[in-house]
Amino acid sequence: VQLVESGGGLVQPGWSLRLSCLASGFTFSSAGMSWYRQSPGKVRELVARINNGGDIANYILSVQGRFTISRDNAKNLVYLQMNSLKSEDTAVYYCKRDSYYNSGVYYENVWGQGTQVTVSS
Repeated sequence: VQLVESGGGLVQPGWSLRLSCLASGFTFSSAGMSWYRQSPGKVRELVARINNGGDIANYILSVQGRFTISRDNAKNLVYLQMNSLKSEDTAVYYCKRDSYYNSGVYYENVWGQGTQVTVSS
């Protein structure tokens, strides 16, 4: 099981970035997926979550209206489109496979390695 994030970088305030997370080693369409972030000295926080079917998404208040989570189950990809970026969005962003049950088997959380997003002028 592997999650590989990409798309991070250094951008100016107000710019956009799209993060991608490529999943492998499990039935992608069975799992909800999440994006988390962690800034230095802060607790890792949930940013957005999308259900396995891709029709239900939830966001933390600070990114609502600016970030959009989506997924392509045919390509095993989950995305985080980030618009109107602010300096406070600077963090390492992590992709996570949410734990789930399938046919009586429990599948645990799995984390990617993270990708750095820096918003600075």
